[in-house]
Amino acid sequence: MKTITTVKEMQALSDQSRKDGKIAFVPTMGYLHEGHLALVRKARELGDVVVVSIFVNPTQFGPKEDLTKYPRDFDRDAHLLHREKTDIIFYPDVKEMYPDGYSTYIEVRKLQDHLCGKTRVGHFVGVATVVAKLFNIVKPHFAVFGQKDYQQLKVIERMVRDLNMDVVIVPYPTVREADGLAMSSRNTYLSAEERRTSLLISASMAKAQESFQKGERRSPILKRTVEEMLHSSDGIDIEYVSICDSETLEEVNEIKNNAVLAIACRVGKTRLIDNTIFTEA
Repeated sequence: MKTITTVKEMQALSDQSRKDGKIAFVPTMGYLHEGHLALVRKARELGDVVVVSIFVNPTQFGPKEDLTKYPRDFDRDAHLLHREKTDIIFYPDVKEMYPDGYSTYIEVRKLQDHLCGKTRVGHFVGVATVVAKLFNIVKPHFAVFGQKDYQQLKVIERMVRDLNMDVVIVPYPTVREADGLAMSSRNTYLSAEERRTSLLISASMAKAQESFQKGERRSPILKRTVEEMLHSSDGIDIEYVSICDSETLEEVNEIKNNAVLAIACRVGKTRLIDNTIFTEA
């Protein structure tokens, strides 16, 4: 396994790797958990060379968000990736990705304005920009993204389509703990009590899915089911509960095609997101 820290070296190695086979890529911000490793295993199925980037991207953090507190442990991450037979870790620093004078950003309009984009202004500009840069550096044939970050997935898919990028985006289902909590690096912020409280998120989605499977299609009713469960604990502060079109992310009052139930809330000081897809049989 190689660790590469410069753009030029990564591009040169990618050029060579593309001559020999397919590159599969997993972009991460590090502090890896089983959810990330599941993406790496999927990448191994898809490509001859697996590249994982570790880069805590400052442009997707707001001024009041947790950039400096974001957990980091490169040695631990490298050990886990070596165990998964990763071929290359791309591990640039901020100056390498955003040199002095950097001034180019990518905006995916409309999709960025819904869900998390309403409060995390500029977040998806940072996401789209860094992913576009990583695609130009790593030059993958396939890139694997988790569905837990559903809005991010849709923003990246639209960017790739609109800009005719030569990469296939591969979605991967949300990986959960045994008790249902969606895996996230931010789960490490939770106290034991907050960890127990956070289970209401997946439980509320499961209850909404049960109602949907029984025939309920009215979004306000399904949302009320979720909100009542979340409000049953004083430890949860709801940011949004949304039922939206699975492609446009626009709110729907009645589910007629595929839709997504998306939740963002704070458990203590930790912001958690999750989602589930309502699919018509």
